[in-house]
Amino acid sequence: MLFTQEHEEIRRTVRNFVDKEINPYVDEWEKEGRFPMREIFKKAGDLGLLGISKPEKFGGMGLDYSYSIVAAEEFGTAHCGGVPLSIGVQTDMCTPALARFGSDELREEFLRPAIAGDMIGCIGVSETGAGSDVAGLKTTARKDGGDYVINGHKMWITNSPQADFICLLANTSDDKPHVNKSLIVVPMNTPGITVSPPLDKLGMRSSQTAQVFFDNVRVPQRYRIGAEGAGFMMQMLQFQEERLFGAANIIKGLEYCVDVTIDYCKQRHTFGQPLIDNQVIHFRMAELQTEIEALRALVYHATEQYTKGRDVTKLASMAKLKAGRLGREVTDSCLQYWGGMGFMWDNPVSRAYRDVRLVSIGGGADEIMLGIICKLMGILPGKKKG
Repeated sequence: MLFTQEHEEIRRTVRNFVDKEINPYVDEWEKEGRFPMREIFKKAGDLGLLGISKPEKFGGMGLDYSYSIVAAEEFGTAHCGGVPLSIGVQTDMCTPALARFGSDELREEFLRPAIAGDMIGCIGVSETGAGSDVAGLKTTARKDGGDYVINGHKMWITNSPQADFICLLANTSDDKPHVNKSLIVVPMNTPGITVSPPLDKLGMRSSQTAQVFFDNVRVPQRYRIGAEGAGFMMQMLQFQEERLFGAANIIKGLEYCVDVTIDYCKQRHTFGQPLIDNQVIHFRMAELQTEIEALRALVYHATEQYTKGRDVTKLASMAKLKAGRLGREVTDSCLQYWGGMGFMWDNPVSRAYRDVRLVSIGGGADEIMLGIICKLMGILPGKKKG
């Protein structure tokens, strides 16, 4: 993928934003279990960072997705996973379908303020009984006059405690699972919505995640994105950007783990020599850095194909799979070389160890990625009859 001066300007802008507005406060936000989302989103919006590949008509930059991937990679220089995760929910998870398929009226009401950082969004797909199995979700949106009446619940919804709207996937008919779903923008202050207290998570501590309950929640049908029944298809398209964002976002965080581990191993002496002088350690660092570069190449290749309008479901799934597994490998390996210091809660590698574990679960588990890849390779066994 060839980078222009404009790519480098976005990279520089994001890096400066992270260095100034995020990293000095990460330790405090991690302990508090939240960060000042409205303040951070507004500052990011003022810089144009929440609408890089969104239509200029609604306040975006109108650039192709390669520019968004550059930003996603650079947001990975944050010394925590939670804040970039919340930003990614806004830019690459709850707004892609709205930007692509929403009516002008809907985009004016929700997309423009999301790009400006004046509204916070979240994505409502997962349920306690339907996480990776999107087709199995139970939340319903039944027509009543000109409205939808929504009942059900959503689980593990990042940004929901502070969100202004949710991009909700719900069953709008009794048809087959892949054609009975619609995406609906639902304002979070609508009567009948209840948000649980933030969930107590293993990692991503500075981002807030909660359950969202819908009890006869009434919204106009004009809040539906695109055609009724097309929600599953649109969500699968949104997943392409979500998975590419997640894979790109992890790259520099893993490089940081390698770099700080090398620095520690140079300073820490055992048996009369620096730890880094042990061949098993410096060879392992070289191996991990090579793997990170391979992930970067895969992400760039998938992004290049995506900007050409090609279906990158297989490549995005591969990148997501590789990112999750490599994240676990890098953080576990690096943590080992810190010894007892690596087992401390505030150690940068132990924080990354907790945060990156989500990558193999959220947005489709590793096993779902493998199933998608096998299907697109033509080697997924058919279902048995009877």
